[in-house]
Amino acid sequence: MADEPENLILHLLRDVRERMATKDDIADLRSEIADVRSEVHSLRADVASDLMTIEKRMGDQEKRLSDQIVGLRRAVVEYHSSAIGHGVLISEIDERLRAVERKLNIETH
Repeated sequence: MADEPENLILHLLRDVRERMATKDDIADLRSEIADVRSEVHSLRADVASDLMTIEKRMGDQEKRLSDQIVGLRRAVVEYHSSAIGHGVLISEIDERLRAVERKLNIETH
């Protein structure tokens, strides 16, 4: 009977016992899961911080762009006012010159 194979059920139970995780294995896995969760939370905080920094930089750039646009508008308004002002003066001079020419009976070319 020494040649008889071992009981099949006992063999299967031993295989199952060898494959089962021990309490230490489970504790190690839980520790690794906790480490991964901690890393994920840290990465989330880093990403949130980076997004805030990007938003602040974008806001600063938008403010500078807005300031440049305001400056450009101001320059255009000043130029326009100046050009119109000179235009009025030139037209007044032109009218006065024509009035003088008429009084002096001078022909214009």
